[in-house]
Amino acid sequence: MVRVQVSNRTTGDHFKCQAGQSVLKAMEQQGVKCVPVGCRGGGCGFCKIRVVEGEYECGKMSRAHAPPEAIEQGEVLACRIYPVTDLTIECLEPSAPGETSEQTTTRALR
Repeated sequence: MVRVQVSNRTTGDHFKCQAGQSVLKAMEQQGVKCVPVGCRGGGCGFCKIRVVEGEYECGKMSRAHAPPEAIEQGEVLACRIYPVTDLTIECLEPSAPGETSEQTTTRALR
């Protein structure tokens, strides 16, 4: 079974994530505290993280908490991303729907 390592720049933690497993589920199973846990389905925005390095696949996420321009900059919900390679992440404070911490530019997604 393929396992990747996730390194958390915010806390210094490292943990393993199995193929097909969400980053949040891997965090929970290994007792890593980084983000609050909410609905686990991509709708509440509590588990927002920033992926600094690495590749991942995205599941369906609330556009209010993870709009396309945020996803493009690596701001995603830990419950709905699945690592393909080793990842480096940063924990983010959850935001209210539609609230952004900085100005972004929109580019076409892949």
